[in-house]
Order: sequence, then C-alpha cells, then structure tokens
Amino acid sequence: MKKILSFTVVLMAFVLVATAEDKAPLPGSFLRQLQKRDSVLVGDQVQYGVLLRDVDKDTRFAFPVYKGYIRDSVMVVGTWQIDTVKVSRDKKSFDIQAYIKITSFEEGMYSLPPLTILRSADGEKIDTLVFEPLVLDVRSIPVDPETFELHGLRPQIKYPVTFREVLPYLAGLLLLAALVLLVIYLVKHFRKAAPVPDEPAHIVALRKLDSLRGDKLWAADKQKLFYSEVTDTLRQYIVARYGVDAMEMTTAEIMSSLKAKDVPAGLFMEMKELFETSDFVKFAKMTVGEDSLVKAVPSAVRFVTETYQREIDKEAENVL
Repeated sequence: MKKILSFTVVLMAFVLVATAEDKAPLPGSFLRQLQKRDSVLVGDQVQYGVLLRDVDKDTRFAFPVYKGYIRDSVMVVGTWQIDTVKVSRDKKSFDIQAYIKITSFEEGMYSLPPLTILRSADGEKIDTLVFEPLVLDVRSIPVDPETFELHGLRPQIKYPVTFREVLPYLAGLLLLAALVLLVIYLVKHFRKAAPVPDEPAHIVALRKLDSLRGDKLWAADKQKLFYSEVTDTLRQYIVARYGVDAMEMTTAEIMSSLKAKDVPAGLFMEMKELFETSDFVKFAKMTVGEDSLVKAVPSAVRFVTETYQREIDKEAENVL
C-alpha cells in the first residue's frame, strides 16, 4: 500500500465536495454489509466505498475526511481502509478498494453523499473522481405489541452425548486395561522364568519327613495317608539319589533295584519292612500298632541320612 498516499486535510475535503457538484458521478461505489443479512438492521455496520481498477503504480490518491456523521443519523465509524485486491502480472497496476464504515441507530432510508477522491497520476496534475451516491436502507425488527411476550433467560441447551465424544475416553480405558494386563503377564512370565535353585535330594526328603512328625495321622482312618506320605517321600529320594524309577515300581521291584546299589543289609531290611507294612495298610486295609507307627519316620530318616553319607564317603575316596 505504499503506492497509495493519503494527504487529505479538512480544507481539501471542502474543495472536493464543491468541485464534485459539476462532475457526473462515476460507477464503482459499493455498500457492503459486515453481517450477512438480507437487510441492514439498526446498529449494523456497513462498508461504504469504491473499487478502483487498473490503477497505475505511480498514482496517488487523497480521500476526504469524515468526522462524526456523514449524513443525518448516519455515523462514520473509524477512518478510511485501503486494500489492494489484485496485482497485475507485470506488477505495474493494481485493483484497489477503499471504504469507510458507517452505521445508523434510526430506521429509515438515507441518501448517502457521493464519494469524492483526488487523484494524481504524474505527481503534478490533480483531478477529481466523483462516484455515484448510494441509498442506505436501515430497518428495525418489527414487533407486534399485541402478541409480544417478554420471556426470561433460557437455560443452557443440553445436547445428548454422542458416541464420538465418548470414543476417546473409551479408547483410553481400553488402553489402560491392556497395559495392566501386559504388566500382569510380564510379572507372571518372569516369575516363572526365574530359575529356582535345586536343593539336594536328601534335604528335600528330610524336610518332608520332619513335617510328618507333627502330623496327627496315626488314627486308624488316617494310617493309609500317613504311610503313603512316608513311602512317597522315600520313592522320590530314591529316584533322585539312584536314578531308579521308583515312583512307577512295586515294592518288590524297588527292593530288587536297591540290592544293586550297595545298601547295607540292615538298612535294606528295615526299608523292606517299612514298604511292605505300607502296602498292607494301603491295599489290605490293615491297622498297625503304635510301635510300627512310631518307628516309620525314624527308619525313613535313617535310610536317607546313611545313604547320603555313604555317597559322600565314596566321593571323598575317589578324590584321594
């Protein structure tokens, strides 16, 4: 916009108006609403201006100064606004629009004054451009006093919640649930994957046998469970110590396997008696006396500790 220079003073404005009376008005003026309605209502602001086409880049303009009211009941709001709306390809000419904002607070038809502009094309010669005046039609909203009813303030409209509005929260909850499940899975996975240190077979067996000392399984109806716990502990120990599949063997098969394992004769006979008594209790439903019950756990403990000790002694001899 530096191609356009506003150098108007109040005296020049009077000269322009006086000069314009002898000139025929030019087309190109416009009256444009800021609010897009089919009519101008009281208090609406309107742009009143002109469109200048193909203006040479060296052209200078001077616009009249309007203060207060441009016409009775038509008020000027602000000063001239000048915009370049189009530039030629060679950038030597422009389309320019210039306007002022006007408004009125009274209903009626108002004939606006013609827009008068000074133009200088060469910096010395000045001519006057006068654009056709327009009519401003200001209307108010009609009110029928017989049917008009004053209403209070309306409450805020409550619209139903849509699925699109709920979707982000729902997605967040699903994501949170997925994260929780992932954490639970990872915790369980790493707990299972964590290596459990293997305990020696004799430690496992002795701990289990020691727990049977305090169990009240000597009653007639619980003797089967008591002997099953003792012999199953011994079977597991024999599997771990000698590599014999004692869990799937009968008593006779277990004893036959132990003969080849260099078990002392006295200890062997003690185990044979314990397993055979267990078979009678479990399968023949025999009820044994307290003497047999008392010596069952000590016999099993003696078998575990002596066989383990013999293994240690053999390892020591091999080292020496």
